[in-house]
Amino acid sequence: MDRRAMAALSGGHFTTDFAGGALPALVPFIHDRFHLDYLLSAVLILASSVSSSVIQPLFGLWSDRRGALWLLPLGVAVSGVGIGLAADAPRYWLVCLLVIVSGVGVAAFHPEGSKLAAYASGPQRASGMSIFSVGGNVGYALGPAIAAPLVIWLGLRGGLLIALPGLLVAAALLAASPFLRTFVPAARPTRREAGEDRPGAMAVLITMIAFRSITWFGLITFVPLWERAHGHSRAYGDLVLTLMLACGAVGTLVLGPVADRVGGRRVMIATQALVCPLALVFVLVGGIAGVVALAPLAACVVGTFGVTLVLSQQYLPRHIGMASGLTAGLSIGLGGIAAVALGAVGDSIGLRDALLIAAAAPLAGLLLATRLPRSGRRLDGSPPTRGEEAGWQAA
Repeated sequence: MDRRAMAALSGGHFTTDFAGGALPALVPFIHDRFHLDYLLSAVLILASSVSSSVIQPLFGLWSDRRGALWLLPLGVAVSGVGIGLAADAPRYWLVCLLVIVSGVGVAAFHPEGSKLAAYASGPQRASGMSIFSVGGNVGYALGPAIAAPLVIWLGLRGGLLIALPGLLVAAALLAASPFLRTFVPAARPTRREAGEDRPGAMAVLITMIAFRSITWFGLITFVPLWERAHGHSRAYGDLVLTLMLACGAVGTLVLGPVADRVGGRRVMIATQALVCPLALVFVLVGGIAGVVALAPLAACVVGTFGVTLVLSQQYLPRHIGMASGLTAGLSIGLGGIAAVALGAVGDSIGLRDALLIAAAAPLAGLLLATRLPRSGRRLDGSPPTRGEEAGWQAA
């Protein structure tokens, strides 16, 4: 694993997702500024998730066929500038448009970044993808922690400062492009060397991630509003959101090496089984116990992002850019669409019922996780040891 390359790619991932993480913290302020209901507030999350996900496989296809290293600095810059301008936009429709622009930047960065991270990881594929993923997770966690105080201090116009990190890191990635290009294979592997694509397994994985994302987007959209409805301040709601996102980043560093050792399928089944009961503790028990439950919940959901990226590249070894786009983009975007439906439920029958629906979604994801194929190989592609193979068969 080349640590300099991984640091550059993880830093780009950090900055891209920092902009995306700032949006949930901005939603309560935009909600008040334009007197929105829950549905229109959720539309902002939808605009971000769909624009950053639906077209992401197209960027992945471009990356697989032609290579697109220039997408790294461009995606980082556009994601930050879009959210920065959205914070101070004078009209709701313009806020939505700029959020979409930012989402396109996110979509542009991820497939090429994931592919280069796979190349730079060497044999430690799951651990390397965890390092790449944790950059995004930490950035997403710090987004609300920094955006909310900025807006409280300077008003929504202070959100313009969110664009600054994106511009700086984009310039750094542009300067590092010649170095990063050295990790791109000189010749594309033949079909036999790459292995066989398994679209059926990929479809199961995508659907599983979509159900998992329903819970995740429901929480990041409505946790701040839920805490406000229970008498807490906006700052407290954003603090809870930041805690949840930070614990997700910690989970990424833990679960990647675990998956390298015991297998990604086993990790997915175990984490999916925990998400629903932990979400129910947050909604039904609440208080300190509810906030504490968000920590392992986030670790189970966010901590497996790197694992699912590696599994997708195993299932589509001939199209790893497309695999990354489908996993980190389209399947997660489906969960963002569900957030709008949850917003409609919140408006019609109550936010509590909407969150209970979000808590139940991972049960379908658990069933699908048990349908993931046993790969018979480690996540780095090497043959398993006898102990690992026995463990996978037990799983």
